[in-house]
Amino acid sequence: MRAFVITQYQGPLQEADVPEPMVGEHDVLVQVRAAGLNMLDEKIRTGEFKQILPYQLPQILGNDVAGTVIGVGAKVQGFRLGDEVYARPDKDRIGAFAERIAVAEADLALKPASLSFEEAASLPLVALTAWQALVERGNLQPGQRVLIHGGAGGVGTIAIQLAKHLGATVATTVSTGNVDFVRALGADVVVDYRSQDFEQLLDGYDLVLDSLGGKNLEKSLRVLRPGGKAIGIAGPPDAAFARELGANPILRLATTALSSRIRRQARGLGVTYEFLFMRASGDQLRHITDVVDAGALRPVVGRVFDFDQTVQAVQSLDKGGIRGKAVISRA
Repeated sequence: MRAFVITQYQGPLQEADVPEPMVGEHDVLVQVRAAGLNMLDEKIRTGEFKQILPYQLPQILGNDVAGTVIGVGAKVQGFRLGDEVYARPDKDRIGAFAERIAVAEADLALKPASLSFEEAASLPLVALTAWQALVERGNLQPGQRVLIHGGAGGVGTIAIQLAKHLGATVATTVSTGNVDFVRALGADVVVDYRSQDFEQLLDGYDLVLDSLGGKNLEKSLRVLRPGGKAIGIAGPPDAAFARELGANPILRLATTALSSRIRRQARGLGVTYEFLFMRASGDQLRHITDVVDAGALRPVVGRVFDFDQTVQAVQSLDKGGIRGKAVISRA
């Protein structure tokens, strides 16, 4: 089977002939029609997450998939041959940059009927991130105010639309050329970070979704109302994340130390900080499918690469400049 793998951290992504996926009794075998590109793929390649996400190399990359069911395990009940599906495979079972992938039934959902395979493949990781940040962690309510950084990116384009669907007032930060673009997605307040400082313009927000970390996260704490919450997807990780991973005590202590400064700053301001590393969930994807098919959320696919261009596609992640998501197509 053709696939694109890494054989060592910081080594190149390369095409390889790999064994067919092992299909367990609760697994669904998917013929890959499209795969989404995420910065996570590049961070895995460079070894940035190897302490918390160790992989046995060689490892097929790819964290988003859309395709057709071509096999089911003996105990699978929710899917049948020919179903068109999409998923963010579990973090321990990634591998969408391949001709086929086995996905746990619990992580899979029928793809939105209104979307192409390419559009569907762009959604799972970023849509689950937005859902878990805004709905699950943030409990965003109608009338509340949320600041979403990086509004023209993969997570940002989806989070803006989801927040509006939930009835919130949405502020976002973008570069000059994307101001009108994010307004069209539903943003109420747009801050051009090239010429404006969001900390000087915004105040009293209920929730911040931060995708940058560092100084941007520190400033984000100061635009929250007392009792507000900042959710970071770029780090630093916190102790709760280490517990979720089942990390050993030493790694838990190290992870706690990484976020101690920002958590201390948050406490001093009367707000909270949480780190989010999204998890796979077929149930949440089904909710997202309903929102998509109701017309309240549309994916933004900025570029489509052919499967043969997978190496170049991953290399392009560092260059940025793509609105929404880039996708690899096997159509």
